[in-house]
Parts: sequence; structure tokens; C-alpha cells
Amino acid sequence: MVAVDVDERRYVDRVTEQMLRSSFGAAATAYAEHRPDYAQAAVRWALEPSLGLRVLDLGAGTGKLSATLAAVGADVVAVEPDPAMLGELRRAVPTVSALPGSAEAIPLPDGSVDAVLAGNALHWFDMAVAGAEIARVLVPGGVLAGLWNIMDDRVDWVAGLERVSGSAAIGPRDTLSSWRAATAGMLVPSAGLVARFGSTEQVEFPHGQRRNADSLVATLATRAGMLVMPEEERVGTLGRIRSFLGSRAETANGEFTLPMLTGVLRARRR
Repeated sequence: MVAVDVDERRYVDRVTEQMLRSSFGAAATAYAEHRPDYAQAAVRWALEPSLGLRVLDLGAGTGKLSATLAAVGADVVAVEPDPAMLGELRRAVPTVSALPGSAEAIPLPDGSVDAVLAGNALHWFDMAVAGAEIARVLVPGGVLAGLWNIMDDRVDWVAGLERVSGSAAIGPRDTLSSWRAATAGMLVPSAGLVARFGSTEQVEFPHGQRRNADSLVATLATRAGMLVMPEEERVGTLGRIRSFLGSRAETANGEFTLPMLTGVLRARRR
């Protein structure tokens, strides 16, 4: 009976994860408009050990990371499974080669890139399968890095926003105080990764995004947990967030800078 319960729970977890992964397409336009780019210093650090600048942006979404990679001089190919997100990517970054595909089935030849980067996407990959695929397309010594834009909850009003928003809008990978613990195990030796990648490093780089109360609410509304939330609950959550922002001197009137960092988790292919 216990084994059945465990199996059922695992099945529910898999279904929930798949639902979250597939939620972004319906909000592709809003995602492209409101999600932040990535700190160039973070991207440069991620690529620092790379043997060259042929870079795969994996799970590329609407091209936020692809645009930053192109800006630092990388030769970028982007791979994204969702057609709506891929369409926004091609519109936003027309100079980047953008292909349909996934981390578990990368449409590139063996040893064809020097680095694989994933912006706010690595946690969606099935690394038992994707680890081997990523190692296949990387040259020996190539770099694998996940990047996350995280809120600086050392700032008082940001910590308050986290409390009001709940984990569907601001989860453990989304704040400075918890992103390292939430992501540290993603590249450790495990199924799909054993013997393929070396030790990992984690570093944060200062970043920020100009927002006003309305656009920050719109940004948080593009989080996967919010996209799959029942409508009544979603409206209530966004209403609480809006009320909180209206109550704070830092965010109530006009534009402000959302205090952020870009966190990078990096490893090298053996």
C-alpha cells in the first residue's frame, strides 16, 4: 500500500511538472515583454572557461538569454520546444539561429558547441536524459551553465513582496537567500550526468530591472505557478501583490529598479 502511495505521488509530481513546463506558451507575448534579460557580467563569467564562443541557448524561451549572448559576441544557436515561445524568439532576436527541439532531444551534431547555457530553464530539464544529450553536443572541456534572475531579498521591501506573493510567484529559485540551495544539486553526478561533468561553481552578479507597480505585477503573472493557478486564486494573489506595491514608498509612485542578481551555476564537461 505504501509503494502505491509513493508511485501515485511521483505520478502527480510528474504531471504537475509537465503542466508547469508547458504553461509558458499561452503567455509568450507577456513573457517576451516583461521578463528581464541577464547581466552581461554573468554571461561572460559563464563562458570564461569555454574553448570558443559557439554557444547553445537551451530552453531559450523568447530569447532573453540569446540576446545577451549575442551582445557579448557569442555565435548563438537557440533551441526551444514551445512554438509560441520560439515565434517570439525569432521576432525578438532575428540574427540568432532558432530551432525547435528540447534538452532531451537536441537537434545539433556531436561536439558542435563550446558551451551550453540555460536561462531560467535548467530546472525544467529531465537531466537523466538531457545530461547525456548536453554532453554529446559539447566539445570535451565545454561549459554547461544555468542562469537564474533572482530577487535580492536582503532589501526589505523585496522580502515583504516575497511574503505577500507566495511560492507560486516567487519560489525558492527566485531569491538570493535560497537560490543556491535550490539549484546546487542540479549538476551533481547522478543519472545522466555521472562522469560527464566536473565540480560545480555558483556565483551571483548584480543586476536590476526598471519596473513600475503594474509592470512588476505583469512580470510575476508570467511565472509558471501563476499561469496554472485557478483564475479566482490568481486574481486574488495578483491583487495582494498590487496592494502591497501600492503601500510601499519605494514602489507606489512611478518607476523603480527591482533589485536583482543573475545567479550562475557552472560546470565543465570532462
